Amino acid sequence: MYRKNALAAGVAAALAWGSVTMVAAQSTAAPQPTAAAGTSAAQPGAGFRAMTADTRSEAIRTANRNAAATARELGLGPDERLVAKDVLIDTDGTRHVRYDRTYRGLPVIGGDLVVHLAEDGTTTGSDLAHQGAIRVAGTTPKLTAADASAKAVKHAKHVKKAKAGSKDSTLVVYAVGKIPVLAYRSTVTGAGETGPTSREAVIVDATTGALLDQYELHQNATGTGNGVTVGQVSIETTQTGSGYTLTDPAHGGTIVYDSYNSPQSNPRQNARAFSKTTNSWGNGTTSSRESAAVDASYGLAKTWDYYKNSFNRSGIRNDGRGARAYVHVDTNLLNAFYDDNCFCMYFGDGSSQNGNTPLATLDVGGHEMTHGVTAATANLTYSGESGGLNEATSDIFGTMVEFSAGNAGDPGDYYIGEKLNMSGGYMRRMDNPAADGRSLSCWNSGAGSADVHLSSGIGNHFFYLAAEGTGAKTIGGRSHTGTTCNNDSFAGIGKDKAAAVWYRALTTYMTSTTNYAGARTATLQAAADLYGANSQERYLVSKAWAAVSVGTALPDPGTGTPTPSPTTPTPSPTTPPGGNALTNGSFEQGTGGWTQSDNIITNSSLQTARDGSWYAWMMGYGADAVESLSQSNVAVPSTGTPKLTFWLKVSTQESGSTAYDTLKVNVNGTTLATYSNADASSGYVQKTVDLSAYKGQTVKLEFAGTEDTYLSTIFLVDQIAIG
Repeated sequence: MYRKNALAAGVAAALAWGSVTMVAAQSTAAPQPTAAAGTSAAQPGAGFRAMTADTRSEAIRTANRNAAATARELGLGPDERLVAKDVLIDTDGTRHVRYDRTYRGLPVIGGDLVVHLAEDGTTTGSDLAHQGAIRVAGTTPKLTAADASAKAVKHAKHVKKAKAGSKDSTLVVYAVGKIPVLAYRSTVTGAGETGPTSREAVIVDATTGALLDQYELHQNATGTGNGVTVGQVSIETTQTGSGYTLTDPAHGGTIVYDSYNSPQSNPRQNARAFSKTTNSWGNGTTSSRESAAVDASYGLAKTWDYYKNSFNRSGIRNDGRGARAYVHVDTNLLNAFYDDNCFCMYFGDGSSQNGNTPLATLDVGGHEMTHGVTAATANLTYSGESGGLNEATSDIFGTMVEFSAGNAGDPGDYYIGEKLNMSGGYMRRMDNPAADGRSLSCWNSGAGSADVHLSSGIGNHFFYLAAEGTGAKTIGGRSHTGTTCNNDSFAGIGKDKAAAVWYRALTTYMTSTTNYAGARTATLQAAADLYGANSQERYLVSKAWAAVSVGTALPDPGTGTPTPSPTTPTPSPTTPPGGNALTNGSFEQGTGGWTQSDNIITNSSLQTARDGSWYAWMMGYGADAVESLSQSNVAVPSTGTPKLTFWLKVSTQESGSTAYDTLKVNVNGTTLATYSNADASSGYVQKTVDLSAYKGQTVKLEFAGTEDTYLSTIFLVDQIAIG
């Protein structure tokens, strides 16, 4: 279940800077056959079959025919519909069907899901961005679209002098939190980092106008360079009766246009296709408008080839269709971006800050086209930790395109934008993200609040370590340092295997609200699928995540030594300073010390903590559900009168004194206290539980939640202490 991040569905993204935060979620996909310890029986194409456009279309049609039955099987409500978005088929016939969800015809933000099917059509598992059925009181908003646009303008923080009209606001169901709400998704424009026509998405409650989420739709890429970077290359063109055009028939008919400096608000306003009587393009410098077009055409072709050769993927949407690309957008535009609304990519010419170098370098092209692949698959929301994962995914595959292209003038390395000749020599470094003084190399509890281009460093750092391991190296003529956040050292599995794991995780297990802990779960499942549950590859993937402070490493399959759960370190049975026998009782260190059945520990702004930013959010589904939050090896004091204290806030849709939904406090499996919907309160109330019977013992403390089929109850817990 991925349902506690305050996120929403982004449709356009670009190359820039950012930062993130996450919590773990367990994939429900069926376990795959296990390989012997240390073996590496890799499956080609990240385990997927190659499909023709017709085969894929028929698979999607079949999925849509089965959508109603699938919705019933998943327990979705009568007002919900599933719309098949994509189908991937494993080499053994297993299918992974990605659906979007609607509610009474309205798009559901955070409603996407993936269903896993055996070859005979039997459902073996599923991954849902929002668990369970969606229920809202009604679909008639109190606010008009014009009201919502006005609210959005007031809430906008990424642009100045924001503007939005009624046509810029669309009614949706926002299902990112535990309780879905009717909302408007508004697009506001104004002056921002990407220029005078920057865009921002703002989600507001359709009843109250309260802000639910906001994020930039375009992020800027700032860099410097000294001309065209790919050198003399071969590109695919189309011959017409009178000459040639930059239409690439070998790559889905990808077309490169000259925007003729049309404004960013309407990049196609003056656009025209490149055409000429000879089949020679550009002169390698910015004195020819064709030179930037060569960069773009070459980069997009190499990106297409990488996805096709590595993963049997045919284009951005896996349908064999090429996207449009526009160079020379606006003036002094230090930006490149992909926009899923028009299925196209835009490249600016840079500015005096980078010697007016066009932003169409090889890794930038791979980065932008990958935003399209992400939009077509997991559709990672462009804010919070999922936004950081979105940016990291583009950096990862932009880098892999650079390696696979084998261009002598731009050899593969783990630097992003190094050919843009920036003052620091690069935009980001995957081997050492924090070297720029801004990006995050290690996960921390504030990662989700950082800009997505800074928090992407966590995913980038993970990928580098998974691929290359630790230690200093020279790659592509550049120095790389494989430092870790936990002082560990280990070998990598190689960049091709690491990329296969990430691609399978992205396309098969991640959803729009996946966070970093969820990405860890997804990649471990993907590594098990590809190389075996007891493989060194899966073990080293876990080591790489631990090295960036996301979870702990699995036991080495070479030793067979069992260890505790990989997601939760076991605290020693000693009383920490301050008199609290619990580790991280106020949750301000995120999930540290706790085992959770779901994304329970959170800093979501949809609810409030008793103190600080983090708290435990249990239940609130309005459907049959159970959850648990526990800490083992807790040393109860051996003197005095030991007790458990915590602060509890209960809010409910239930009425009366009957206990329909409950939260139990268990110690060593024995229930010591029970709270329910009948204990609803307007704020946090302190609770005390006597632990005298456990004086001097080492125990397991558990909060266990249960919710019935109808109406929701939310239990918020904070500041837990044993002393």
